[in-house]
Amino acid sequence: MAAIESFDNIYLDLSKEHGKCRFAETGLGWKPVGGGDTFTLDQGNIGGAQWSRAAKGYEIKILQRNSGIIQLDGFQQEDYERLSKIFKNWYSTNLENKEHSLRGWNWGKAEFGKAELTFNVQNRPAFEIPYSEISNTNLAGRNEIAVEFAVGEGGKAGQNGATPGKGKKASAGKDQMVEMRFYIPGTTTRKEAEGGDAGSDADEEEKNAVTLFYDTLIEKAEIGESAGDTIATFLDVLHLTPRGRFDIDMYDTSFRLRGKTYDYKIQYEAIKKFMVLPKPDEVHYLLCIGLDPPLRQGQTRYPFLVMQFKTDEEVTLDLNLPEEDLNEKYKGKLESHYEQPLHSVVAQIFRGLAGKKILSPAKNFQTHRAQSGIKCSIKASEGFLYCLEKAFMFVPKPATYIAYDQTQSITFSRVGGAVSALSTFDITVHMKGGGNSQFSNINREDLKGLEDFFQYKGLRVKNEIDEDANMLAAAMRAEDMASSDEEVVQNKADRGSADEDEESVDEDFQADSDSDVAEEYDSNHESDGSGSGESDVDNEVDDDEDEEMEDAEEEEEERPKKKKKTG
Repeated sequence: MAAIESFDNIYLDLSKEHGKCRFAETGLGWKPVGGGDTFTLDQGNIGGAQWSRAAKGYEIKILQRNSGIIQLDGFQQEDYERLSKIFKNWYSTNLENKEHSLRGWNWGKAEFGKAELTFNVQNRPAFEIPYSEISNTNLAGRNEIAVEFAVGEGGKAGQNGATPGKGKKASAGKDQMVEMRFYIPGTTTRKEAEGGDAGSDADEEEKNAVTLFYDTLIEKAEIGESAGDTIATFLDVLHLTPRGRFDIDMYDTSFRLRGKTYDYKIQYEAIKKFMVLPKPDEVHYLLCIGLDPPLRQGQTRYPFLVMQFKTDEEVTLDLNLPEEDLNEKYKGKLESHYEQPLHSVVAQIFRGLAGKKILSPAKNFQTHRAQSGIKCSIKASEGFLYCLEKAFMFVPKPATYIAYDQTQSITFSRVGGAVSALSTFDITVHMKGGGNSQFSNINREDLKGLEDFFQYKGLRVKNEIDEDANMLAAAMRAEDMASSDEEVVQNKADRGSADEDEESVDEDFQADSDSDVAEEYDSNHESDGSGSGESDVDNEVDDDEDEEMEDAEEEEEERPKKKKKTG
């Protein structure tokens, strides 16, 4: 047998590009055809191997002694005998022929292996999930568990036998599976799970099967506390987005949100923006974290985390970090001891661990009440709009970030176009790529400050409110110059439907009776309410009969003019 065996068109860990795979007595190596990093695996790190049918032909799955898995895909069926001798003679390992279940059943048994979770149907694996691809898990229901997969940014393999990073295999394809759910009914016992003697209390022995699955997966996939020691922990922090209270565990490369129902593990690399925003009530501070990829909760995505802290809440905290790391890795970024307001401590630790700059509201803008946040709403959701140095930020929900350089123009308009609504106005931000965002019900006193700030930032501003005011002033000037007949028409138009109803009543009375009825109708209108009023009117008519007759004659002269006018 030759010292080196070579195979072409082999794919490493579902890579997009094939390469050449070489086996030698000291180990194996793989190099992409187009050039790039070479992967090598030492012979002493090979703990087992399986041969099975795969997407691009046949696959060799190598189980590493350090719990990692290496997949080599693209072999032909006739290569099995040759590879079997290589693993047996050089690596002292049997190449096990593994057949998968093709029944298509969606019920079976889940088994936790050393490096992967296997779902078996009739004692044959239907599919396997490497622990390195699992980023998080949550109890989604009473007997349901959600398993979330990591989303990587490339398909580069690890070197020197290191397990590829989370999400590297999934990122090899255009389409990626991001979540899978298992329904696990029934209960189990610690004795059955651990294979040993359990406690004497039967109630403590019984445990929901889904809870045992959840706890085991967290341990195997190194999610949460098992991933390492926490550097800092903040308990019961109020989150406005997603809504709820979460404990925050901060690690070296990630942080974890632990709630009653959902747990989230987020890499610091996913943090793209970090903002500290004072709330206009002057009692709270908002910490807003922008994520890419966004946080997922079922079908809902959260591109921003919004936390709320009380301004006067103090905290004393000592970081769980050795002096060597503080002096070397985090020198100038973190301190060993903090005794400051809680929101300030959280912001500083996030800045030190994630390496992100803290954004704050622009210094050259304040509302008429000398505050940074403007109370407004997006559709039916009320919140606060902040003008940062380079962008708008609306919080808490829906958290909206709009960069100034992506803004084409900004329009100030009155609410609904109503001239009578003088106390508030709207802002419509038109984007360069199309679409717009509208912020409604902003206090009228903030109009001048916003307009000056936008012009200072070089943004195109259109003030339709001043145009409405100019049109209203022109209409009032035209009204002053109108004739008396036009004034009557204008007054009737301003009164709305009241005069229309009065005119229709007059016309009915004029068509069916003489002119005396109108006067009689007027007296009836005045007399509605009580009998004493009617007697007073009658006495007044008897005493001033002459004056009433003169008024009746004048009314007779005016009525024909009115008919001509209305006709």
